[in-house]
Amino acid sequence: MPKHYRPAGKKKEGNAAKYVTRTQAVKYLQISLPVFRKLCILKGVFPRVPKKKVKGNHHSYYHMKDIMFLKHEPLLEKLRDIRTYDKKIKKAVSKKNRDLAERLLTRKPSYTLDMLVRERYPKFIDALRDLDDCLSMVHLFAALPAVDRAVDGEKIPVERVHNCRRLSHEWLAYISRTHKLRKTFISVKGIYYQAEVEGQIVTWLTPHALQQVLPEVDYRVLLTFLEFYETLLAFVNYKLYRSINVNYPPILDPRLEALAADLYALSRYFDANGKSKQIENQQEGTNLDESEVRLAQLHQHLPSNEPGALMHLLDDGSNKDDQDLETRECKSLFKNVKFFLSREVPRESLLFVIPAFGGTVSWEGEGAPFDESDDSITHQVVDRPIQGRKFLSREYVQPQWVYDCVNARILLPTDKYMVGCIPPPHLSPFVDNEAEGHVPDYAEAIERMKAAGRKEVLPLPGTGIEDLDDPQGLLVSDRQEAIEAAKRKQQISMLEKQYLDELKLELKGAPPFSQDIDAVGGGDDAISDVQQIADDVSNMSKVVMPRKKRKLLEAMEMSKERKRSSVNRLKERKKNIDQAKNLA
Repeated sequence: MPKHYRPAGKKKEGNAAKYVTRTQAVKYLQISLPVFRKLCILKGVFPRVPKKKVKGNHHSYYHMKDIMFLKHEPLLEKLRDIRTYDKKIKKAVSKKNRDLAERLLTRKPSYTLDMLVRERYPKFIDALRDLDDCLSMVHLFAALPAVDRAVDGEKIPVERVHNCRRLSHEWLAYISRTHKLRKTFISVKGIYYQAEVEGQIVTWLTPHALQQVLPEVDYRVLLTFLEFYETLLAFVNYKLYRSINVNYPPILDPRLEALAADLYALSRYFDANGKSKQIENQQEGTNLDESEVRLAQLHQHLPSNEPGALMHLLDDGSNKDDQDLETRECKSLFKNVKFFLSREVPRESLLFVIPAFGGTVSWEGEGAPFDESDDSITHQVVDRPIQGRKFLSREYVQPQWVYDCVNARILLPTDKYMVGCIPPPHLSPFVDNEAEGHVPDYAEAIERMKAAGRKEVLPLPGTGIEDLDDPQGLLVSDRQEAIEAAKRKQQISMLEKQYLDELKLELKGAPPFSQDIDAVGGGDDAISDVQQIADDVSNMSKVVMPRKKRKLLEAMEMSKERKRSSVNRLKERKKNIDQAKNLA
């Protein structure tokens, strides 16, 4: 009998028992393919790649443990009940029994995903780590139009769009209020943001506020993901709001909500909620400590017309010890800077970024906190070449100035960002210029400005910090290093040539001879053969390598060559631009 022979009726072993195809899984669970796909998305079950694909390479395989995990899910029974109920409604409609159909629609069973969120993310830190795709998806659907086309099968309910917009604004309001935003970058796809929440880096993408064209994709799959992400983001927002003693969900001003000023309405809700919490604490607490008494005395000297003054004072006093150095730096970047936004700039993005870094902002339109004629405005953000009227007491800058200041963490000069000027290149804070091998000129200029602000002295390009202690040696260091490198290269070439000559003599049977390296004169042939010798050595090392490691080495070399060619292309472009400027 063969070793791996399995008699008929005996239990399967190996990959045949561990993995099943998607068709087998659907048949085993006795559900349709759309329900199986939806259940896998909600439960976080994904296909596996077994070592040996029993049914062939053109199948998707699932682990049998995952299928058993789905089999005992209570949501599966709920989906079956909903399917049965839909059949009852369809039957009543087909029989033209309108009263029964309406009565059945009012009692249709529903389900929640709260237990799935708690099951997939046992701790709050786990939910924050998996929040990138969630935020990008929610912000995407918040910008999409509501579609209901039965012919194409596309249906994006308007309630889902409004819910996504509400959740996204709640998240942005918390980040802006707690000054957790760290980086931002404007690209063709949209605006990238990066925040640090509870020690976790969260990065998401928001689309531009333009008319969105719906591509031809399966929106049922996207809406299934969105269904889970909405529940997850609601849990996260609730936890974050409760951590700063703010009630959730927030109750917004209907007038501001109708004017599409949701972020400003949320900021006013934060102020009102913090003030009411303080009043309740003062009424309930009978024993005030010394710090609370001092704060109450300071409140009497504050102007009565300043909204939320006491709440800001309490926040500064209570959260000063909890904030880290980076948060304090971000909070004070736009301190004492007052912005006014014109109607052509991206208002929602700037209303999020500017308060996140300590600035005060208003806009052109109804519901704004102050008008354009306010004398205390220091900067007006415009994106038009011609202005109808100008105020001499303020700076007129383009929107890129705000984002570049945020990434550089300093207030950059406004000369290059004036109206009608071509702004400097918008550098990405997500790219490590040192690792890429090319540092743009404007990045070096920003580093010089930051060093000047810290009263530091940076070394010249190509030198180190230790060279600043010896300025005289710095002048002759380049020439000495070049001479030493040439001598070292010549010595290495002589040694390699002597070694090859000795190998040839050993092959011929002649006794090897020793030769003084210093006595041998250098020549152009010896120096030119060094590259050939290095290539031969690298080729020999590749020959003895295993195939897997050789392929990995070749991929690394291709990546380095691609990066090198990209850097050379950037340098060539810079050279051409400089030549064109000189000619002009």
